Amino acid sequence: MSEESSGQLAGLRVLELGSLIAGPFCTRQLADMGARVLKIEPPGTGDPLRNWSVLSDEGSLWSFVQSRNKESIAIDLRSHIGQELVRQLAERVDVVVENFRAGRLESWGLGPDVLRKANPR
Repeated sequence: MSEESSGQLAGLRVLELGSLIAGPFCTRQLADMGARVLKIEPPGTGDPLRNWSVLSDEGSLWSFVQSRNKESIAIDLRSHIGQELVRQLAERVDVVVENFRAGRLESWGLGPDVLRKANPR
């Protein structure tokens, strides 16, 4: 994750799992207040928000707004390697934000019980 930022939440590390509006909106607010946010996106396509609503040559206006002040990495959450990477990242963060359908993370072996085992904080 990038160098330290300033703000009320400086030093807070956040892992964003999910897509479209709810999760990215929440983490954008945390990032705007100084948290270091690492956004996980699917390889190849990225967050569907990248192609949603008003588009310019550079991409979606919504994506620019919701992804500001964040770092992004492509990880396939459906693969065992991707799931292990997320477990390793979860060990190093203070907060995990996700907005998948109920049970989705559990089906990938990334439910709250597993992530809490990796990082009890």
